[in-house]
Amino acid sequence: MINVAKWVLLALLALPFLELAVFVAVSAMIGFGWALSLVAAGSAIGLLILRRAGGNHIARMRVALDQGSFTALQADASGGAILMGGILLLIPGFITDIAALCLLIPPLRHAMFGHVVAPVRNDGVVDLPPEQWHQVPDPSLPDQRRHEPRR
Repeated sequence: MINVAKWVLLALLALPFLELAVFVAVSAMIGFGWALSLVAAGSAIGLLILRRAGGNHIARMRVALDQGSFTALQADASGGAILMGGILLLIPGFITDIAALCLLIPPLRHAMFGHVVAPVRNDGVVDLPPEQWHQVPDPSLPDQRRHEPRR
């Protein structure tokens, strides 16, 4: 675990230098003005995404955490990816913009992270393997077993 923390810290410290190197390379290819415009456009789009979707998602996360509902957080994983994508777009640079696009485009997100989180349907239901859940009867519903015909 400590090795992973070292690599993450090293990557975070190296990110500004990598972003600068990529910016210089892109500027050499398409021109400084166009490269700067692309970075500014990415940051503006990130701000719009955060203003539009971020506030609602943060409020839903707070409610889920207050209730201690990890399942609700998993069901809203796509909202978390959109929030993280908006944050990454807000950070100026091409590397973070590419990472944000991988989070914001659903087929790319599922290709990269589909095996990490449980599959979530569009209606907010989390599909779990049978060994990860159990059925709890709802006491407010009538017992269906009493009304079934005998075979």
